[in-house]
Amino acid sequence: MIGFGLGASVTLTAAAQTAGASAQVPAAAPKFLRRFVDVTRTANIDFHLTAGSPEKQYIFESVEGGVAVFDFDNDGWPDIYFVNGTTMELGNGPRAPVGKLYRNRNDGTFEDVTLHSGISVSGWCFGAAVGDYDNDGFDDLFISCLQGNRLYHNNRNGTFTDVTDRAGVRGAGFSTSAAFGDYDNDGYLDLVVARYVDVDPSHPPAFGNGQFCSYRGLPVYCGPRGLTGQRDLLYHNNKDGTFTEVGVQLGIDPKQYYGLGVIWGDYDNDGLLDLYIANDSTANLLYHNITSPGGPARFEEIALPAGVAYSADGHEQAGMGVDFGDYDADGWMDLIKTNFSDDAPNVYHNNRDGTFTDLTFESGLGEISRTSLGFGIAFADLENSGALDIVVANGHVNPQVDRQPMGISYAERNFLFRNLGNGRFRESGRDAGPGFSGSAVNRGLALIDFDNDGFMDLIFTRLDASPALLHNVSADGETTQHHWLGMKLEGTRSNRDGFGARVKVTQDGTTQTREVRSNFSYLSASDPRPHFGFGSNAHSVDIEVRWPSGTVDTIKNIAVDRFIALTEGSSPVSLRK
Repeated sequence: MIGFGLGASVTLTAAAQTAGASAQVPAAAPKFLRRFVDVTRTANIDFHLTAGSPEKQYIFESVEGGVAVFDFDNDGWPDIYFVNGTTMELGNGPRAPVGKLYRNRNDGTFEDVTLHSGISVSGWCFGAAVGDYDNDGFDDLFISCLQGNRLYHNNRNGTFTDVTDRAGVRGAGFSTSAAFGDYDNDGYLDLVVARYVDVDPSHPPAFGNGQFCSYRGLPVYCGPRGLTGQRDLLYHNNKDGTFTEVGVQLGIDPKQYYGLGVIWGDYDNDGLLDLYIANDSTANLLYHNITSPGGPARFEEIALPAGVAYSADGHEQAGMGVDFGDYDADGWMDLIKTNFSDDAPNVYHNNRDGTFTDLTFESGLGEISRTSLGFGIAFADLENSGALDIVVANGHVNPQVDRQPMGISYAERNFLFRNLGNGRFRESGRDAGPGFSGSAVNRGLALIDFDNDGFMDLIFTRLDASPALLHNVSADGETTQHHWLGMKLEGTRSNRDGFGARVKVTQDGTTQTREVRSNFSYLSASDPRPHFGFGSNAHSVDIEVRWPSGTVDTIKNIAVDRFIALTEGSSPVSLRK
């Protein structure tokens, strides 16, 4: 049965189930070496995500949850912004809740600086993207909403100015995930904005009243099927503080699919950023960047021949969160994507020939995920082992599922898939401490090393609840020391953030590759500093950075267990050890 996304289900074929059952199961792996502890309250984060009514009667009440991690004051410590929603009663009126900006105090706690910052957004808002669009050295903030987006320029003094209309990026409709990336390598960040369905919050479709307003016989909110989709937006940076929408011109989303997740990534290693869009209940889209040097920007949509439009069985899915990462360390970016329940997250392995193979079941993500509904997703080396693990934020969209026994629930446990180093993953969340033990209606997921200790921490956003800031700490009694290296990149000829740069780190003949980005997962932006783990090996490393401009920097014999600053064309600077 074809998946109907947020409101129906996918039945996996016998071929897919057989693939999962026949895949070789590795021997038991050693215990997970880290634990995740929820430190939200002790970190002084007091935020509540408002998301409509408890019944979730309308589609826009169930898909909120953006979070952005960025160092807005350039003090070397990552800060956090939480996007908020509203209710039908409050709308965007004077009593409507607003998003909150938290400044990192550098001592394990955060300070709410929302009022002073000048960022004040209320109403039905969903996602956040971060990027230094004017190359002034300070990251700016884009917030996606229903009926008009916001762009806040960083004033470099702890405050922001709303420049949405001047920049020309207000848009309209139902915007979801967004991402900054320099697709034409002109040194300035462009912006893509996914859009979902055409719906008016003042006249939404009636709950449970229609062909596409039920799930397994239960009345639920209507959509996305039965509603008109909205075309995604692509804004080209004019280098003067303004943008021009070029999506129609460049052939982006002409069929107006239901867009939820976006990511820029160079999947074919040609030095140009390609664009992947995860769609709900429709085919996913992969735009191959075929821009010629010195020529106008050009894209070709190739998701179907590349093998990333549908599931392995050729079915439409309900795509939400996305990420690129080289999980098998072959130097090519693989692709992961979350989906609706009765399905599983896709693990698309890069075949290095312009195509991908869906290895969801062979990789070990298939069976355990089939009753869960994933939103945020990310690659991250959580143990500093040298291998990328996968984290998934789970939570259903219909609270009505709790009213009947059907093997699924509204609140769900998040997943941590540990990379076993042989192309397979093992779900290790239950072994990863109290931060992964409970259930919630999770949405956004962002990576953050908030205490700069070299171990990646996590943020999950949760509908109608507080977020979870999970601190990555040593397991009880664990004495194994795993080494690491973190980097802050600064472009000169390339965009200031270095988004799209390819970083290779080699230690004793073993190479790991990262691509610099902030905007991925679902509705979220993460700590943009490339992070590498080396297990117990403390030897120095060699670094190669291929910048979007074409510049290649090679740095030899760098000590580990520190953050370094890499400026395009210059020697590295040690930030802290």
